[in-house]
Amino acid sequence: MSSRVMNASAAAAMAETETGKLMNESLVGMDAPEHTRLRRLVNRAFTARNMETRRQRIAQRVSDLLDEMEAMPQPVDVLEHFALPLPIQVICELIGVPQEDQSTFAGWSNAMLGDWQRALEKEAATISLLKYFGELIEVKRSAPGDDLMSELIKVSDDHDTLSEREIAATCIGLLSAGYETTANQISMFLLTLLRHPEQLEALRDDPDGIPRAVEELLRFVPLTVTGGMVPRLTTGEVELQDGKSLPPGVLVLPVVAAANRDPEVFEDPERLDLTRATNPHLAFGSGIHHCLGAQLARIELQEALRGILARMPELRLGVPESELRLKPASIIRGLETLPIVW
Repeated sequence: MSSRVMNASAAAAMAETETGKLMNESLVGMDAPEHTRLRRLVNRAFTARNMETRRQRIAQRVSDLLDEMEAMPQPVDVLEHFALPLPIQVICELIGVPQEDQSTFAGWSNAMLGDWQRALEKEAATISLLKYFGELIEVKRSAPGDDLMSELIKVSDDHDTLSEREIAATCIGLLSAGYETTANQISMFLLTLLRHPEQLEALRDDPDGIPRAVEELLRFVPLTVTGGMVPRLTTGEVELQDGKSLPPGVLVLPVVAAANRDPEVFEDPERLDLTRATNPHLAFGSGIHHCLGAQLARIELQEALRGILARMPELRLGVPESELRLKPASIIRGLETLPIVW
């Protein structure tokens, strides 16, 4: 397939209309009944069992990227050469993007998820992705494969199916929710572990504890610079702990990072404890908006840590920590670079 980027003037002309349509047809921007309908259909392709079948391929991706890193002069930027390429490769394979299109696909993804001040580039990338997915859907209809897009084309429930734009919006939503988030969490998890060398060493000696450690890192490390504020509207009266209450129809901003440090839920919540047994964190949300790709993200994070700890036992920062910088103008909390040596 060919990959063509629409020019900036076309993007500017179509931006408001296309973005509005995309939001209305995605799992994020719709009302509850329509969200429930689409979620029911899409969930069939995102079962934990389906995601688990991809673990071996994800582990191989991890191994291949570490092979490339080990051939480079140290220090190596683990964000550029590992944390960013891993999720984009996984998502491309998951969706069914041909390997020859992945570099262009990654370029659109970077533009769409990059600096919020570069709105025109983000809109152009979104429109290009919609056009690309429209072409890819036609290919998958005639020649389905072992990928998410083929599954989304096939799913139905009482003769209810996903439209072409709904499939495209779902794939773009998956990309936006699972690419930069996972990439930045990999690098921030590594930095957090390097700040706790005794726990890093214990985890290296007990790789079976990696799934539990990932859950604790998800709880402990904030994903966004805002703490994960998720707008919600009260549908009835809500009683608060201080005896006050909120009436129906009030907009509230629950802060996920604060909930994940709630002392009534977590013992010693300000302490990182990779052996924490009970961990009902809200890193992936809850209820009808629980992250669709939560299991996929868990597998990526687990295999990323498993591979790095096994292959790089003497992992340490390649520069003084004071030289590290968080990315500006981004809601996702992440580093600009993370040089490491081993």
